[in-house]
Amino acid sequence: MGQSTSAAGNIILNRRRTKLLSFKSPIETAESEVSPDYTSYLPDECLALVFQFLNSGNRKRCSLVCRRWMIVEGQSRHRLSLHARSDLITSIPSLFSRFDSVAKLSLKCDRGSVSINDEALTMISLRCRNLKRLKLRACRELTHKGMAAFAENCEGLKILSCGSCDFGAKGVKAVLDHSSSLEELSIKRLRNFTDLAHEPIGPGLAASSLKSICLKELYIGQCFGPVIFGAKNLRSLKLFRCSGDWDMVLEEMAVKEHGIVEIHLERMQVSDVALAAISNCSSLEILHLVKTPECTNDGLAGIAEKCKRLRKLHIDGWKANLIGDEGLVAVAKFCSKLQELVLIGLNPTTLSLAILAAKCQNLERLALCGCDTFGDPELSCIAAKCPSLRKLCIKNCPISDLGIENLANGFPGLMKVKIKKCRGVMGGCADWLRTVRPALSVNTDTVEREGHQEGSDDAIEGGLQENGIEFPRLNSQIIAPSLASSSRSRSGYFKSRVGLFSGISLVAGTLRQRERS
Repeated sequence: MGQSTSAAGNIILNRRRTKLLSFKSPIETAESEVSPDYTSYLPDECLALVFQFLNSGNRKRCSLVCRRWMIVEGQSRHRLSLHARSDLITSIPSLFSRFDSVAKLSLKCDRGSVSINDEALTMISLRCRNLKRLKLRACRELTHKGMAAFAENCEGLKILSCGSCDFGAKGVKAVLDHSSSLEELSIKRLRNFTDLAHEPIGPGLAASSLKSICLKELYIGQCFGPVIFGAKNLRSLKLFRCSGDWDMVLEEMAVKEHGIVEIHLERMQVSDVALAAISNCSSLEILHLVKTPECTNDGLAGIAEKCKRLRKLHIDGWKANLIGDEGLVAVAKFCSKLQELVLIGLNPTTLSLAILAAKCQNLERLALCGCDTFGDPELSCIAAKCPSLRKLCIKNCPISDLGIENLANGFPGLMKVKIKKCRGVMGGCADWLRTVRPALSVNTDTVEREGHQEGSDDAIEGGLQENGIEFPRLNSQIIAPSLASSSRSRSGYFKSRVGLFSGISLVAGTLRQRERS
């Protein structure tokens, strides 16, 4: 009996020892069961292609995974944005040794900080000789000498955008004189023009390559006139809020046939003389006239007659009433390829809108904002004659629910409609449009019905009369609003409503005093 018991105990003990010897710690088990790194089989080019689909934050996180990923991510990063403070100069060698393939560089400095100087910009240019695009913002310590050194080292620069810098026109001239591949030039709020007030600035080596010029908020922007009409292949010209008379500059530009396609003029001192010069650009396709109060129907008609390739036309009349039916009729007659039309602060009527809808059969996008004469008849007119219209925007116009009904019955190809600040259109029109036209994307704001508010006013007055106290009605203070009223009558309407509520509060206060007494 004892021998059999001891033999059984030995067998159990041996089993336990075998289990202990075969036992592995969780760490050893995890290490043995780790799957292989399949990314190690990917070539660096494939890994870099994956990184290109990630945003900046995810790329930074991937660079922390391992040394190989950090190297590949740095070599495949082509766009870099840095805070251009003065202390950046100490980090330039290490930064651009890692990111040695940067082609697009953005340097921005805060208003209260000291920006990088010429030495730092020169160091960057020596390490980024393949730079294609440079964006400078508030780099006030840079001078024309630093810009010249940068242009000499980065001869392949294609896009230059600078804003709130102090290197003046000389700095821009240095870039133009050394950059034979420059295609786009954008200048905004450039300071320190006194050093080059009378010396003309030519396009330099960029005369053949420059295709786009954008000037914003410049005090003496006319000094860039030789650059504009000296660019042989200019395609786009954008001028925003630049002081001075620009008629002569545009006249000289129109003398030479550039093949220009796009012109933007916003808050510029230009007249019909400039528009007559622009009309010589027969290849013009896009024209924006925004708040140019000296332009009239005659100038617009001249452009429409000669620029028959016009596809996009934006006009902001600034309530000057100098551009109206006459100019729009000329556009309708000669610009049959028109696809996009935006009218702001104009007063078109059915006379011009009917011809536009009939002649411009390719019109796909139409926007009318602040047009006091655009009501239900005008909306019904174009709804029946615009089969190709895809997008419609109506803002601050005197249309009503009747016009919305005509809109739903017309525009067979309409896909998106936006209706904003139209007081005659009541709440619920968006749901009704979605029900009638399920495929239509509707974006509207809601307006409370006047009947609901008047009902609440009557309830207040009725409650006061039930207490045995009669008060004279305030009808003399109330102005009944019209559904087709314009934006100018809006203030009078709100004042009348405020007068009504103030009268009711006065009545309520008098009632309380009598009850206390």
